[in-house]
Amino acid sequence: METLDKFDIAILHQLQADGRLTNAELANRVGLSAAPCWRRVRALEEAGFILGYRAEINRTKIGLGVLAFVRIDAERNSGDALRQMETAIRDIPEIVSCHYISGSGTFELQVVCPDLNHFSRFAREVLINLPNVKDLHTSFSLGEVKAAGALPLSHLLTKSLPTTNGRKT
Repeated sequence: METLDKFDIAILHQLQADGRLTNAELANRVGLSAAPCWRRVRALEEAGFILGYRAEINRTKIGLGVLAFVRIDAERNSGDALRQMETAIRDIPEIVSCHYISGSGTFELQVVCPDLNHFSRFAREVLINLPNVKDLHTSFSLGEVKAAGALPLSHLLTKSLPTTNGRKT
């Protein structure tokens, strides 16, 4: 599966909005019968467009009131040293997201903790002791405006439109 058509895009859109849809509900919403819809979902999963399904949990309801953004500066940016850092970061549940970044710093982490005392202890006992860490820079979320949003798909629709004389119709 290399290209997505309007049905594939509609399936992705609907599943991002509600991953608990039954196949019958999904098929109805995207204008397909159940069997072709199921085959398309499986093809999207196998091709890596759909990575998985999970519940979105309200972190504050489960007692994770602190969301911190931590920039880590690496001591060395060599392959082995960074791989050791990556492996260690993947194994820490409080780190819910990690990205390589451009500019100053090497990694940007999103870290959740119950409160500031827990975060302080976590930073001193865990983060600063990760392999190859030179320095930490932390900012705290003061409130979420938008989080865990669905990915935009409109750019996929413009690619799939037929063209006439070099113009999209």
